[in-house]
Amino acid sequence: MKKRRVAITGLGLVNPYGEGDVGDFFSRIMRGESAVRYHTLNDSPRPLALPLVACSHFNPIAVLGPPLANAMDRFSHFAMASAFSAWQDSGLEKHCNRDDYGVSWGTGSGGSLTIERGYQKLYFENKEKVSPLSVVLAMNNSAASHIAMQLGLGGPCNTSTVACASSSIAIGEAFRRIREGSVNLMLVGGSEAPLSYGVIRAWQAMRVLSEGDATTAYRACRPFSENRAGLTLAEGAAALVIEDWEHAVARGARIYAEIVGYGNTCDRTHIARPDSCGQVRSIAAALADGGLHADEIDYVNAHGTSTVEGDAIEIRSIKTAFGEHASKLAVSATKSMHGHSLGASGAMEALITTLALYRQVIPPTANVTEISADCKGVDHVINQGRTNVPVRAALSNSFAFGGSNAVLAFRSVSS
Repeated sequence: MKKRRVAITGLGLVNPYGEGDVGDFFSRIMRGESAVRYHTLNDSPRPLALPLVACSHFNPIAVLGPPLANAMDRFSHFAMASAFSAWQDSGLEKHCNRDDYGVSWGTGSGGSLTIERGYQKLYFENKEKVSPLSVVLAMNNSAASHIAMQLGLGGPCNTSTVACASSSIAIGEAFRRIREGSVNLMLVGGSEAPLSYGVIRAWQAMRVLSEGDATTAYRACRPFSENRAGLTLAEGAAALVIEDWEHAVARGARIYAEIVGYGNTCDRTHIARPDSCGQVRSIAAALADGGLHADEIDYVNAHGTSTVEGDAIEIRSIKTAFGEHASKLAVSATKSMHGHSLGASGAMEALITTLALYRQVIPPTANVTEISADCKGVDHVINQGRTNVPVRAALSNSFAFGGSNAVLAFRSVSS
């Protein structure tokens, strides 16, 4: 059976910089502007402040209305807002009631804020009961279910929870469904609201969070830099509408780019330490799946979390996978600006990669003073984006705890 082409026709997100659309977000990314701020958790049991990307401007009641907002955890608020935005951007009817349209969503921790509030009531306030909505607020698939209900999507409604690869895997699996012909259109993406006291303390215990104060917080995340010092947690969401190419053309949709390949592998070696062999296999699988040669790739949006070990291993993987072409390959890690939103990060970076292809530009890695010796060997784009450059095809890497790897391959419409 002939494989169908898959178009990207809608983009939406909760803008971590504040009020603004996708265009504003991408312009700031291209300028190398950091959304990281020194943030204090006001509702935590003890004082806790550190560099984070918090969407403090976001008002779920204003965006979604009281009935819907009150029936959701914060990660679902983000999901609905980004999904509505992508749906509108794609030119689709608000409520289409279609059985052949579906949802594929990613989240790492789901409704962790609801769970933590419940624990506080039970263990600190000595309450006997929690909210009767606790289960449906906290369950990881609640965001996808709300999207399907609000938009009338009767096809598959699935949620991927694979740590930091969650939304990339959600996108990749939906891409396969469309390409193989079982559905015509999918709303895909990911959302995360991990900025709770317990979650942050757990990440601190792993000694992978970047520290800093109010004056240095904006440059806390600096992937590939000689002085990199850990990741910066973020909350937020990104959504994409992907659909059968002929379906998109028939309805006159704008096509941003094409998804052409997906590689999904497991390191099978360690629960937390990345392994280059598994990453190389996922890159190779995405290239093969998309019918792409290594020298056709002009840009890689790296997983690039700014950890000492992880960054070096990823660059080694890219050099192994691309061989001689690696030295010419533009690479950047946009988490340096929008932070690490865990299960939502793959969708955020897929959106950025899509816009890089659509606009023929390459976003930078921000906050870099000097590329570390163990991260050299590729064409690092640092501090300022490149414009008017040919970007024929690109990859977006997501490498997760548990050794799960997901790589998405994209092609420019004009190539």
